[in-house]
Amino acid sequence: MTNLKNILLFSVLFALICVGFADNTSAQTRERVSRTVLSQPVNQPKPPAPDKTISTISSKPVNASPTRQPLTNEIKVAEPLVKKTGESSPVNAAVSTVSKVGSRYSSSTTSAMMNSIQSKVGIPYRYGATGPNRYDCSGFVWAVFSESGMAYTRSSARSLWAESIPVDGDDRYKFGTLVFLNRLGHIGIVADENGFYHASSSKGITYSPFKGYWEKRIVGFRRFVSAPPPYETVTADTK
Repeated sequence: MTNLKNILLFSVLFALICVGFADNTSAQTRERVSRTVLSQPVNQPKPPAPDKTISTISSKPVNASPTRQPLTNEIKVAEPLVKKTGESSPVNAAVSTVSKVGSRYSSSTTSAMMNSIQSKVGIPYRYGATGPNRYDCSGFVWAVFSESGMAYTRSSARSLWAESIPVDGDDRYKFGTLVFLNRLGHIGIVADENGFYHASSSKGITYSPFKGYWEKRIVGFRRFVSAPPPYETVTADTK
């Protein structure tokens, strides 16, 4: 009898223990399921509210120099310190001839010769050619004189030497005087005391200074015995 009571008591106690354990396990499960996991720590302080008084950051640097203002004054280019001389410009050389040492011909003939020469400057050289697209040295001289009303029979530089007479002194450097060079193998027309016009084999019709390459190659200066219109010295222009 006593043993039966003990067994019943133990069974009741065991049942109570099992029920309590089950309730505890269920409570823990429910707590784990219902708890929300926060993405931020709970105890962290709240971030400060944005300060509305802070000014907007400018896209330009603070210390940047001010924008350059457009120039209002007119820019003037100073005149070059080095002036062009007659040696560097065939046109200026011919024009300076009348004002310095004059011409061997009348003003109208001088003007016609200058125009003829200037229209040919730069035309290429070709041996035996008399123009209008190519010239050799004697062909150039013949064309200038012919276009200026002083036509003569076309001949070589050596033949022209024999058909002309020498000049000396200042007459050598008057515009229109013939200058013979390279042992009578070359001829040109004097522009002034500084240089002459001729048909260069390398540069074509051009102006070259006497000083330098050509001064040691000059044979002499001459003029035609007669040529219409008559030879006439033009007084230097002092204006």
